[in-house]
Amino acid sequence: MPHPDLTHAPAGPTPAPHTEAPRTPQTPDGPETRETHETHETHDGPETHGALGAQAAHTAPEAHEARAARAAAEAHEASPGRRTPEHTRTPAPTNPYRRLFTVPGARAFTLGNLIARLPAGMFSVSSVVMIAGAYGSYALAGAVSAAGLVVGALTAPWIARLVDRHGQARIAVPATVWAVLGQLTLLLCAHNQAPAWTLFAATMTTATAPNTGGMSRARWAHLLKDDPDARHTANAFEQAADELCFMLGPVLAALLCSALFPEAGTLAAAALFLTGVLLFAAQRATEPPVAPRTTAGPPLRTPGMPALLAVFLATGAVFGSMEVVTLAYVDSPAAGPILALQAAGSCAAGLVYGHTRRSAGLASCLAAMAVLMALPLLAALTGSLLLLAGALLAAGTATAPTMVTGMTLVQRLTPPARLNEGMTLAVTALLGGVAIGSATGGWLADHAPATTYGYLIPPTAAAVAFVLCAATRTGHRAPR
Repeated sequence: MPHPDLTHAPAGPTPAPHTEAPRTPQTPDGPETRETHETHETHDGPETHGALGAQAAHTAPEAHEARAARAAAEAHEASPGRRTPEHTRTPAPTNPYRRLFTVPGARAFTLGNLIARLPAGMFSVSSVVMIAGAYGSYALAGAVSAAGLVVGALTAPWIARLVDRHGQARIAVPATVWAVLGQLTLLLCAHNQAPAWTLFAATMTTATAPNTGGMSRARWAHLLKDDPDARHTANAFEQAADELCFMLGPVLAALLCSALFPEAGTLAAAALFLTGVLLFAAQRATEPPVAPRTTAGPPLRTPGMPALLAVFLATGAVFGSMEVVTLAYVDSPAAGPILALQAAGSCAAGLVYGHTRRSAGLASCLAAMAVLMALPLLAALTGSLLLLAGALLAAGTATAPTMVTGMTLVQRLTPPARLNEGMTLAVTALLGGVAIGSATGGWLADHAPATTYGYLIPPTAAAVAFVLCAATRTGHRAPR
């Protein structure tokens, strides 16, 4: 396109070509050089002005584009949200557990929840030691502990329903405060040797304790709702954390009660429980959303849930019977460390299971459990405590995969608005099975020709769970 200067040039003869004067080398001279240059430009005629205007018109768009490109590049470099170059980008962790805790807020709520969960393995042992020491009766201590377990199993689903409806922080904190006050009341009654009925009344007030493990799993399910592999890893971690707490809790409680005073275990457990729940509830950013008004029915009416709870009931009988029978068979201080090996095997298996990207079906896990739970029976027939310890370690490896797969099924079947309630129902079914297995194992250990016969219950209960699962096709495929 012709430049405006050339288009509007006056008509007339074609001007003679302009001969450019030789350029004077630039020198650091001051005003004179600048004046000479200005004088040269000033005395250029129309012809020179037209040629220079054409050159300027040709180069101006290119210069403008160059400046615009540089400005855009500088703005891109300075922008805070720009992507990091490949050679400086931090690679994503390859370990699934490390990836799990890169989720914002995950470390904070997990720490608080672990502190709150540890007392779950401390309260029972502490109350038995405290009451037996004050009243001289293990029967009374065991009855009070069992009463608290039964009432807690009945109230737990209702507490969980309130948590789903009103939020974790709003319900868990006052429920925990009330439960801790109940534990302190039980401590005062035992310390002052109050009438036995006051012990039962006090332990019933502790039944408002929320299901801290279920609340933690609910947070993972909310944060990782679009990542099935990460949810699988999170459930494996939670199961390993359960095993660790129930392995360390009784040891810590027994140590405090024996080294300090009989009430020390209860005091420490109450302080840890309240502190952990407060820390956990303070992490509001990771709390699942509240659904105060939901059309979802109770989890118990969800198709497949009753059958799954029946499987959990039978599975709980495996754990309860194994513990009581082992205590009766070993009948020495070595029983505690030997039982801890079962929890250690489960903890290790849970962590390994969390590394896998695909989980097995529930029926497969229960079949493996039925086989592995027969190992303690075979070891007990030899009379070797060393072999029994190894058998319990191996049998424990079936626990975590089964529980992880079962809890993942609960998460899949339960409506999101009632997730805490669904997982608490599963825990309640497990506790009911533990009570049945403990009673059956204790009776068989006392009345059978030999204590070894008690080890028939765990593989039998696992086989019953497998048959229930296969007959109802519960969890036929691992949930994704």
